[in-house]
Amino acid sequence: MAIKILTDSASDISQKEANKLGIYMIPMIINFGEEEFFDGVDLLPTDFYNKLIETDVMPKTSQISPFRFEEVFNELTQNGDYLIVITLSSKLSGTYESALLASKKFNGKVHVIDSLSAAIGERLLCYIALDLIKKGKEINEIVNVLNTSKKRLTVMAMVNTLEYLKRGGRISKTVAFAGELLSIKPVVAIVDGEVKLIGKAMGSKKANNLLNSLIKEKGGINFDMPYGIIWAGLDKTLLEKYLKDSSQIWQDYTDLVPSYIIGSTIGTHVGPGAIGVAFFSN
Repeated sequence: MAIKILTDSASDISQKEANKLGIYMIPMIINFGEEEFFDGVDLLPTDFYNKLIETDVMPKTSQISPFRFEEVFNELTQNGDYLIVITLSSKLSGTYESALLASKKFNGKVHVIDSLSAAIGERLLCYIALDLIKKGKEINEIVNVLNTSKKRLTVMAMVNTLEYLKRGGRISKTVAFAGELLSIKPVVAIVDGEVKLIGKAMGSKKANNLLNSLIKEKGGINFDMPYGIIWAGLDKTLLEKYLKDSSQIWQDYTDLVPSYIIGSTIGTHVGPGAIGVAFFSN
């Protein structure tokens, strides 16, 4: 019996990439007014950011229902296989609760992991699960490692504006207003599963330096585990600038830092111009 991995599209793993990795992806639904799309399937990041910039309509995301999860669980476990489900943080969406509810009908065949993270955080947990499966680890050990590892996972980002987080209800209007004063570049992180404002700086260079300082405060990056950089929008200029400003962090460990574009589900809340980093601390 095989062990399979399922994640939601908030991981920013598209359907095409999931197929390459050998995992399964269930898409969130994104609505632009009357238009409905499946994130990572028929709405890819470039199309999403073009729509976000060109239209005044604020996109809305919908959590995945227990019924949709149950359909996928049935399909993936019908041969007696086990399933590990890695979801968007339970404090950011009801998707985890939907998956957990659906899993109760599968007699221990389906194990649901609350990533307490999003975007690249989910992705990195998927990478760990893939590696453990390839090493032949048992499902209970994999689940335990994922639940332990997620406590050492840091995801933080400099966002160009807090407007999108405010519109999506992820932060308060007061916090958003404070962040917009004096062209401040806010730095946010996922802390205990929630988005928190953890710092602010004047201008992108100082914000990049702040990100680097916060990495050191966390004990540095464990380069034996998955890590990477995320970016949002249509222009890679800020990504390239951050790589230059943070070169001292990576230069002794890698010639190519993995980078991933933020997709529709999380892009709805951070907007274009975000740059972030994710890693497991030492």
